[in-house]
Amino acid sequence: MKLSRRQLFQAAPFVARGGRRPALAQGVAAGDVTATRALIWSRADGPSRMIVRWRERRPGASWTEVMGPHCLEVSDYTGRVDIGGWSQGSEIEYEVVMRDLGLSGADSAPERGSFRPAPLGKRAVRFLWSGDTVGQGWGINPAFGGMKIYDTMRKLQPDFFIHSGDTIYADGPVPAEMKLPNGAIWKNIVTEEKSKVAETLAEFRGAYKYNLLDSNLRKFQAEVPQIWQWGDHEVLNNWSASKSLSDNPLYTEKSVALLAARGKRAFLEYAPVRYHSIETERVYRHIPYGPLLDVFVIDMRSYRGPNSYNRQEREGSDTDFLGAPQMGWLMDGLRASKARWKVIASDMPIGLLVADGKDTAGRSMFEATANGDGPALGRELEMSRLLQGIRDVKNVVWLTADVHYTAAHYYDPAKAVFTDFSPFYEFVSGPLNAGSFGPGQLDNTFGPQVIYKKHPGPGEQAVGPAAGLQFFGEVAISDAGEMTVKLRDLNGAVLFEKRLPS
Repeated sequence: MKLSRRQLFQAAPFVARGGRRPALAQGVAAGDVTATRALIWSRADGPSRMIVRWRERRPGASWTEVMGPHCLEVSDYTGRVDIGGWSQGSEIEYEVVMRDLGLSGADSAPERGSFRPAPLGKRAVRFLWSGDTVGQGWGINPAFGGMKIYDTMRKLQPDFFIHSGDTIYADGPVPAEMKLPNGAIWKNIVTEEKSKVAETLAEFRGAYKYNLLDSNLRKFQAEVPQIWQWGDHEVLNNWSASKSLSDNPLYTEKSVALLAARGKRAFLEYAPVRYHSIETERVYRHIPYGPLLDVFVIDMRSYRGPNSYNRQEREGSDTDFLGAPQMGWLMDGLRASKARWKVIASDMPIGLLVADGKDTAGRSMFEATANGDGPALGRELEMSRLLQGIRDVKNVVWLTADVHYTAAHYYDPAKAVFTDFSPFYEFVSGPLNAGSFGPGQLDNTFGPQVIYKKHPGPGEQAVGPAAGLQFFGEVAISDAGEMTVKLRDLNGAVLFEKRLPS
């Protein structure tokens, strides 16, 4: 239904006399935007009906109104509407209102956003990626300017942003104060739900609501389309089927499986993610972005086997990392892609060691693919099969976060133990508003070479945003098909740049 703006506001009451008016305190977001569709997300503060109005950004364009879902307690009052139908080449502006389901029937004030759909023809594309938001106790500090890196990224006005996981730290309470290395005090905004580790569904939801208290983040999501994936901290650190909380005094709920179910439920409620038509909790997906770019968002968390010593000699359920269905989907998708560039949005790096304690035999366990120098073993068997299977696919680039510093890696079969693959780049960024760490130790199985890295010094581990060691990456693809990757810091300064010819 297309209405003029005057008709829109004549057709529905803006606010009833003496009645309740809903609020959209968490703002709006557009997600998984393609050439023809966009997912619009928002949240009300009580039982409401979500209404989305959109139009092309040009003189005389009419508004289209879409009646969305009822936003009720079952979804924590979040809602989403999938819109489409614009002319190619248009930019889109939209607004969301929530209509009260009580006796007043009043509408909220509109929350506005905008996005640029993906192209159908060749057009230059520019996007950002990073990960790790509100970790290690570093929350929203108004005196610092809040989560400033989101404002830095917004001002670059990219086509979209990939959040590479750890969108929250469900296992990371936010205290009122943190001590800085110089003795000064970092003062956080605090909430009850972020005062302890998340165990209940309300506490997981509260972690997302905490992040959205930041005006920089809300403005960023309103202006920059999102592509979200998840990592471990949406549930708890390094979780897998082998994780035990029996000796952890912070948790009264000891079932990791139940915590994971609540964590994923909250993630899917708050992420501007288009749900899969059959597997509704599926996070891995393909975002086509015109003839120059395909984005493959993978999930290294949902289908993994238990974290272990990771040196098994044969593949099995205990060495799964992506799992067979996702592996088949990814390999088939990369081989079939006609796009100039194939970006794999990965929630963990391939060749960096990430330790996860000891097993009962005293052997080191590992959280990621890498397990130490030498031939492909354990989860590396799955990765070696993937790399071998896409050996003839050109222009594959991996983007990731998770390790809380920034780096550029070149995987070189000439310097690898497993050699049956084509060379490729992996770019690492983050954190966004969390502690900084690093550098990680590289595993030589796939021959990674450090081209660039920036991280805290030995005595600076876990320093927060005030130290400036917060990072994001930028990818620009020219209309001629050349890719340029830049690694940037908190203030947007370019630390490293790499041109990749098409």
